[in-house]
Amino acid sequence: MQEKLFNLIVDMEEEEAIKSAKEYLEGGGDAQKLLNACRDAMDVIGNKFEKGEYFLSELLLGGEIFQSIMKLTLPYIKGESKKLGKMVLGTVREDIHDIGKDIFKAFAEAAGFEVVDIGVDVPVEKFIEAVKDNNPDIVGMSCLITAGMSSMKKTIDAIKDAGLKDVKIIIGGGRVDEELKEFSGADAWADDAAKGVRLCKELVVKEG
Repeated sequence: MQEKLFNLIVDMEEEEAIKSAKEYLEGGGDAQKLLNACRDAMDVIGNKFEKGEYFLSELLLGGEIFQSIMKLTLPYIKGESKKLGKMVLGTVREDIHDIGKDIFKAFAEAAGFEVVDIGVDVPVEKFIEAVKDNNPDIVGMSCLITAGMSSMKKTIDAIKDAGLKDVKIIIGGGRVDEELKEFSGADAWADDAAKGVRLCKELVVKEG
């Protein structure tokens, strides 16, 4: 099913993709796997756009298909109502990808986190301002391109230099791994939404 949905999204078959996603969920399908298929399809669409195989219209339509499927999926991932903590979430400077961030946000909110989404291509100053204004337990940073990796380190360094050492930091995205966690000074890293939320729960428990 995931492969079928992946192909439908990449081929811009909007109605069929949404219909298939709905049938899959109503049949007891796994919401995480569904969103992973969407994310993978959006990665391919982004690559085709960069190569000149797809135009802006296709890129925008892909985003619309994803958002429609996301809305269908949300009721299936609603979880604990108990508030676990507050999180500031954004995609770092020089990276405008929001798909991974939005999937993670949906799962984090479903788990009981209050999420303050500060958007994409977020400068260091905006992250610091958001941390000061919201006093979160966790800061989540997303990055899907290589250029964002140094932005993550700069942002984490700046947060610590600003004296905001109590907040825990988790990083996520396609270029993120243990090595980048060590390089950037983050507390945890994740390459999928479910793992990220589990780690956030652990960070909050440790903090408490």
